[in-house]
Amino acid sequence: MASEIGLEAITIGTLADETGMSKSGLFAHFKSKENLQIEILAYAGSSFTAKVVTPALKTTAGIPRISALVENWTNWSGALPGGCIFVTASTEFSDRHGKVRDYLLKQQENWINCLRRIAESGIRTGDLKPDIDVDQFAYDLYSMLLGFYHYYKLLNDARSDNHQKKSFARLLEHYSL
Repeated sequence: MASEIGLEAITIGTLADETGMSKSGLFAHFKSKENLQIEILAYAGSSFTAKVVTPALKTTAGIPRISALVENWTNWSGALPGGCIFVTASTEFSDRHGKVRDYLLKQQENWINCLRRIAESGIRTGDLKPDIDVDQFAYDLYSMLLGFYHYYKLLNDARSDNHQKKSFARLLEHYSL
């Protein structure tokens, strides 16, 4: 639901309507809309880790792991009916202050740190150049993923998959030995 209508549009009332539960029962559990939104992000984060990060970490370090991560992210973000909840929520909460934004920010920082660590593992395996800037690598990789996402979801560009593969190949070529 959050991926389709946005995190801000979900209220205890809309959730009660969708689930057939009482508003008072849901309010007793969550206590506030803010807590509900954080729980949704936590659930989405667990799903993301289970479907994107954990399977990638089970592959060989270096380029195979980076490739698995990209493929998993692409599959995960395209599988949700409304798209990636984190992309949507980042837009909704980028200029707001509060617990939801803070939680989302922490999740995004963890994701970017994951990208950095995967680059570091690529350096250790000898797949990536030893002197690369892992912060720049994370930025480039995440920018490529977000570009793919917008071409695929918003622009409905049939060539987005092909563009993403070419862009990823160029990224690897730039950073590889």
